[in-house]
Amino acid sequence: EGYRTISWSTATLVDNDKDQARSISGEIVTLDGLPLPKFIPPKVKRKLEPLPLVEALEKVKEAKSANFIESVDIALNTAIDPRRGDQMVRGMAALPHGTGKTLRSCVFANEADSDAALAAGADIIGDTSLISRIQQEGSSAVEFDRCLATPEMMPHLGKIARILGPRGLMPNPKLGTVTSNVAEGVVAMKKGRVEFRVDKGAVIHAVIGKKNFSVAQLEENATSLVQAVLEARPKGLKGAGIAGYISKAYVSSTMGPSFPVTLSSLCGS
Repeated sequence: EGYRTISWSTATLVDNDKDQARSISGEIVTLDGLPLPKFIPPKVKRKLEPLPLVEALEKVKEAKSANFIESVDIALNTAIDPRRGDQMVRGMAALPHGTGKTLRSCVFANEADSDAALAAGADIIGDTSLISRIQQEGSSAVEFDRCLATPEMMPHLGKIARILGPRGLMPNPKLGTVTSNVAEGVVAMKKGRVEFRVDKGAVIHAVIGKKNFSVAQLEENATSLVQAVLEARPKGLKGAGIAGYISKAYVSSTMGPSFPVTLSSLCGS
C-alpha cells in the first residue's frame, strides 16, 4: 500500500519502493495521481416570509402542476397539547365551494326518514339490514365516504363501531353526523363538509379545494375552515381567538411546495 506526504505548495506521492516520486504543483491528489473531489458547500434554503392568504394561494396555483388536478391543503400548527384530553380539537367545517371531490354518502335511518334522505341526494340508505351486512362482511361492505345516522339508529350502530371507527365514519353528535333532520344533514354533507382534528404533532390538516378552483373560492373555503377551528378552541386554553392557539399556517398542493401564511389574513383582521 502506498503512502503520501503533502505540502501546500507541492503534493508529492511516494510508493512503498521509494523509487518513484511524483510532484504535482498547486493541488492535492490521490495516490493514483487523480485530483480529489471538490467540496461542494450545501445550499442554504432561504426561509420564506409569511404571505397574506391570497398571495400564498396564488403562489400555490402558479407552482408546477402534476399530471392530475391536485388538492389544495392547509396546515395549522397549534399551541395545544394533544396528549391532554381537555385540549383535543375536533370538528366539522362547511366549505362554501366544497372540496371538489365526489363523495358517496350513506344514511342510517328507518323507513320513515329514508324518503327524505333519498330526496336530499343520499347515495346509500340503510337500516338494520345494512348494519348486519357490514357486521358479517366487514370493511368490504363499506361502500361510502361519509356517514349520517338518526338518533334511533345509534344503538344498532354500536355493533359495527369497530369497523366504522378506524375509517372515521362512525356518526358523532358533536360532529353533526347524528341528526333527526336527515335532509338538511345530507345536503350539508354533499355540499362539502369536511372533518378536521388535531394530530399527535398538534397540527390540523384539511383539504380546502382543488387547484382548478379560483383564488377567491380557495380563500373563502380556507377562512370558513379557520373559523370552525377557532370555534372549536379548547376552553382551558389561555388567550382568545387566534392568539395562543394557532402559531403557524401553511398552504400547499398535493405535489407542490408549501407557503407560510400570515395569521392576520386567516382571521380576517
